[in-house]
Amino acid sequence: MPLTLWYVSKYVTPPSHGSAGARGYLLMKALAQLGHQAVIITSDSNQLGTPPQLDAAYLRQEMDGLELWWVRTMKYSVAKSLRRILSWLDFEWRLFRLPKHQMPRPDVVVVSSLSLLTIVQGLFWRRRYKCRLVFEIRDIWPLTITEEGGFSPRNPLVLGLAAMEWLGYKYADAIVGTMPNLGEHVRQVLGHDRPTHCIPMGIDEAAYTAAQALPAEYVANHLPHNPFVVAHVGSIGITNALDTFLQCAERMAAEPHIHFLVVGDGDLRETYRARYGHLPNLTFAPKVPKAMVPSVLSRCDLLYFAVHPSQVWRYGQSLNKLIDYMMAGKPVLASYTGYPSMVNEANCGSFVPANDRDALEAEIRRYASMPASEREAMGTRGRDWLLQHRRYPKLAQDYLTIIQATPAPI
Repeated sequence: MPLTLWYVSKYVTPPSHGSAGARGYLLMKALAQLGHQAVIITSDSNQLGTPPQLDAAYLRQEMDGLELWWVRTMKYSVAKSLRRILSWLDFEWRLFRLPKHQMPRPDVVVVSSLSLLTIVQGLFWRRRYKCRLVFEIRDIWPLTITEEGGFSPRNPLVLGLAAMEWLGYKYADAIVGTMPNLGEHVRQVLGHDRPTHCIPMGIDEAAYTAAQALPAEYVANHLPHNPFVVAHVGSIGITNALDTFLQCAERMAAEPHIHFLVVGDGDLRETYRARYGHLPNLTFAPKVPKAMVPSVLSRCDLLYFAVHPSQVWRYGQSLNKLIDYMMAGKPVLASYTGYPSMVNEANCGSFVPANDRDALEAEIRRYASMPASEREAMGTRGRDWLLQHRRYPKLAQDYLTIIQATPAPI
């Protein structure tokens, strides 16, 4: 029997409006293609997307078989700011006033973080419509801001978000996370186990088939032509934890057959360039459009990502960067201390402890001395694993199985 789903998240966007937040959209699109009715409710306040200009409080659109409701919400420019919190509150107020009489009655409401505050609306709708409520966690808050944002556990904002998190874990009909070990965190918050499911980030195959070639000038001026290139491609900021990578480049400067490449932009790019830009075995290349990223990755031999040591990673990861890397068909090396997933499951690379410079250096040398055919086979395994397990039609079917196994409230 076809279901009607409301998917509510302040930061979901269609791929045509920016790749950040596209997961929820692509899941609902795949569910609609399975014959279900999907409604997405989101905001026009998304720094990483390009939402439409709203002249009224609400805008209804039909797109890809979906009903899409945009909610005009207070804008902010700094993520760590009071205006961001006020924008959350504004979104909740406008959700309360949403013209729900113009929308199909839901069988399922999915409340997807962020913002956690929406769980209150979700619980109200669950009672009003006698529908199932799914609490979806894409970022573990407030743990993320206490572990990585410098917030005290006693901060009033942290305490308020912790209360919202507890409500969701306690009273939602189903709990879904993008990280594979979320159940351990749920147990710590509640003091007992609750069934918790993983629906991770998926691959948007259309984005990869539309990949664009790099300009010849960019290749000639910015990309190394060394026998072995190990690369980080993406943002260059505090959360990207690139210090260990760059320190390895400095220590291995006398080994010209191994070249380190950093492609992207961010707050720390110029700081790093000033400190390490003189190294003969290190290149900083400018950011490229998303559609050209696969072309950059195809010119590398080993792809690298890193995280800082944090309790957040104890519950696993499902990173868009890692999906890009694995789709490139290249082996992956990660400075990562946490619950292992993806790389180990696909047998397409390896982890070394976060911030362990000696271990990273040794592993880079191991890959550099490996026959090219062995690295190629490793990268192929990663790409094949993604195509088997992370296509959105499969993830949507997995989501549907969870929903259908969840009894509706009486």
